[in-house]
Amino acid sequence: MLPPDRVKNGRQHEIPMSNHVRAMLERQPRNGEWVWGCKWTNWSGPKAVLDKRLNGMADWTLHDLRRSAATMMADRLDVLPHVIEAVLNHHSGHRAGVAGIYQRAKYQDQMKAALQAWADYVDKLR
Repeated sequence: MLPPDRVKNGRQHEIPMSNHVRAMLERQPRNGEWVWGCKWTNWSGPKAVLDKRLNGMADWTLHDLRRSAATMMADRLDVLPHVIEAVLNHHSGHRAGVAGIYQRAKYQDQMKAALQAWADYVDKLR
């Protein structure tokens, strides 16, 4: 769960984990409540390491990962747009205007299925 102060739109976000993510986290060392021994607050260091390994192969931003996942969920995995928006914690589209006042579903089961499908898809790319 991401608390409101950790997300851009200020709305708490519960993200179901795929089996792949759960297994990866279970293999990692822990320091109290933190995985990898610390609170993760900075993506620039790990991104720089990956950029170096890519050796100039691609110019990309971290936001491209969200865009790629959303696009592939829609194009290749038949995930419905409102479920993708829920995964991304977007409150536009199906939750904008009057619809957003009445429609309060969290889509936890649908998000879990979408994220598991995404993990399975990425796993097959290796």
